[in-house]
Amino acid sequence: MVIPDSMPALPDEQRSVWPNAYLNVRQQSEALCAPLTREDYVIQAAPEASPAKWHLAHASWFFETFLLKVYQPGYAEFHPRFGYLFNSYYEQIGKFHPRQERGFLSRPGVDDIIRYRAHVDEHMLTLLQRAGDDIWPALQQRLEIGLNHEQQHQELLLTDIKFNFSANPLRPAYRDDLPETSSAAAPLHWIALPGGIHEIGHSGGGFAYDNEKPRHRVYLNAFRLASRPVTNGEFLAFMQDGGYDNPAFWLSDGWATSRRLHWSSPLYWESQDGAWRQFTLGGMRPLNLEEPVCHVSYYEADAYAAWAGKRLPTEAEWEIAARGLTVSGNLCDSGRLHPAPAPPGNGLLQMYGDVWEHTASPYQAYPGFRLAAGALGEYNGKFMCSQMVLRGGACVTAADHVRASYRNFFYPHERWQFQGIRLAEDA
Repeated sequence: MVIPDSMPALPDEQRSVWPNAYLNVRQQSEALCAPLTREDYVIQAAPEASPAKWHLAHASWFFETFLLKVYQPGYAEFHPRFGYLFNSYYEQIGKFHPRQERGFLSRPGVDDIIRYRAHVDEHMLTLLQRAGDDIWPALQQRLEIGLNHEQQHQELLLTDIKFNFSANPLRPAYRDDLPETSSAAAPLHWIALPGGIHEIGHSGGGFAYDNEKPRHRVYLNAFRLASRPVTNGEFLAFMQDGGYDNPAFWLSDGWATSRRLHWSSPLYWESQDGAWRQFTLGGMRPLNLEEPVCHVSYYEADAYAAWAGKRLPTEAEWEIAARGLTVSGNLCDSGRLHPAPAPPGNGLLQMYGDVWEHTASPYQAYPGFRLAAGALGEYNGKFMCSQMVLRGGACVTAADHVRASYRNFFYPHERWQFQGIRLAEDA
């Protein structure tokens, strides 16, 4: 999907791109679910991992709630209780079903969810074709948010399928045709980047979330960034050196969390007959030491950096380093759905795709940030506490969804997302 830049009301020939953009995103969600059985749509192995059918319904609820009910006169909801079932966290909209109990719901069934999506799609296409110029600028803004929101849920859909399948002793594959790579990772070297006063944040033109704004100045000391993410083999050396058992490398909360949850390796690693294997969306596979380490928490990333005598980059450092780089790499569009070894090259490699890269920056508001009015203000702003920023996208992120200023965020103990490590050091 290619989304035009945000702008006032558009001539008809430019507005005409939006129905196809809408359908492309909606159809991609359903295509990602094609390998699933009906039983696969329902399971929820942890509170943070929602059932597949919930993702499909929630994305439809978003369009229904924030566009159809607002801009289409006389719109009739598909079902009067779906608002309660598929609202995620918008307190200003109303009460919602507890997140941790989404997997308890066998009804509505998958067929009902597909009919719900078709109902929303029919009315959305009518709205896009008939909306007057007086409402189009505001409608377009919400449409862009809705499309990007559904792309976020496409990524979460794959992330949650992987986690839900991993709870099954059969270790089933989501797809058994996913490619593997046996190449060696490019050697690691260090890229020097200048200090001084820099601007970060969204620079205008194209879509961006409110948490990427406003653009503002930061001061950085000169620094160096690793040319590629940390590999499985490099992280294994940390493990073999007792990294999980030495509190000297760990933040206090990280050490307590690691002890309480009995961490001894990244999520999805399993030792079998003295060899490490890894659960993937393609099922169980031998651990490839050349691939970027994945599914590690912020606490593990920080501990590894301490062990290596380095540190994690700040989000400002990451963004300055990524400026001018083309958004390309092993993203969802590549079809691999798993991190790949770093390709040959002399500059910064894998800044986009493969793994979301941990930063040392807490998720906070930029100077001058203001919450949007109404329930949409809850989209990002209310989570600006106790979470950490990740940058760059992963192997399950849509290529046209990520950019240098994009700020992802998760709690420091969470590991089920495709998260990895890139090291930094002071110059």
